[in-house]
Amino acid sequence: MERKRVMVTGGAGFLGSHLCERLLEHGHEVLCVDNFYTGRKANIAHLMDNPQFEFMRHDVTFPLYIEVDEIYNLACPASPIHYQFDPVQTTKTSVHGAINILGLAKRIRAKVFQASTSEVYGDPDVHPQPESYRGNVNPIGPRACYDEGKRCAETLFFDYNRQHKLRIKVARIFNTYGPRMHPNDGRVVSNFIVQALKGQPITIYGKGDQTRSFCYVDDLIEGFLKLMGTPDSFTGPCNIGNPGEFTIKELAEKVIKLTNSRSKLVYKPLPQDDPMQRCPDITLAKKVLKWQPTINLEEGLKRTIDYFGKRLVDEWSAARPWKTEASRPRYAAQVNSSARARAASPKAKRKSRSR
Repeated sequence: MERKRVMVTGGAGFLGSHLCERLLEHGHEVLCVDNFYTGRKANIAHLMDNPQFEFMRHDVTFPLYIEVDEIYNLACPASPIHYQFDPVQTTKTSVHGAINILGLAKRIRAKVFQASTSEVYGDPDVHPQPESYRGNVNPIGPRACYDEGKRCAETLFFDYNRQHKLRIKVARIFNTYGPRMHPNDGRVVSNFIVQALKGQPITIYGKGDQTRSFCYVDDLIEGFLKLMGTPDSFTGPCNIGNPGEFTIKELAEKVIKLTNSRSKLVYKPLPQDDPMQRCPDITLAKKVLKWQPTINLEEGLKRTIDYFGKRLVDEWSAARPWKTEASRPRYAAQVNSSARARAASPKAKRKSRSR
């Protein structure tokens, strides 16, 4: 594979760090750009010693001047808690950030990828959502800073493509989960797992009958790379997500079962403009990218639970080291027992023998 110089904005975030990791595995030089608004140094610490990896602390709402072959623009807070904390800055990151990244790509003639979102569909009245659906978005609601910011960014990308013949790729990302999610970002998977591991009540907004689809991060990153590798004539937008659909209550019950938790479900009012249905139509991705997710929800949740469990144990150990087995937090035992169970599985034994 030809080695390329690739820039990833938002590269220290949940998705960005996984993308940087995968690009390095493919032999590329990677420049990770992040201002640490929601990204974390811990997400990229294991990459710092790689000679092909470089980090730049920068806010994309300001221009930057570098030389690369490809750009992945992932810079923007993606969870409601984070993007609603400073909605004006969220809009600036989506719109001014897109203008700056597109201007850079135009100057250096780089191919540029935009991480858009399923939120452009709003609270949809078409289900599942194909790329041709234009959405049902409230432009003045509390989620509009993110929804409309991403919609405007898509407009800018396609205008640069039409006016300046810029090579663009636009991916519409549906709910994604996996290791390195921020434990306090308010997203449903991380919320449920952390609450279940700690034995706290699991918070469900509304009746829990609203539906979502959940794509494991490894599958999503594979979709990114396949989209970037398509001919220049294919720009997207292209839905990337898992079409498996679950109610929020079903997700909560599955997390409780997998963590062996005693948590109970508690119900709170549904936030304004929270969509009742969200599920991708990935016909286009299957046809053009030859891509579809391969990791089912249960397997993905097990991997994510292991990550959060180990992180919680490490945090507890650092803050309050236990001296006896009885003083350990309950989730430490859950993490260890689940890890042992998987290690003892026939699949794990086959892998061990093959080594």
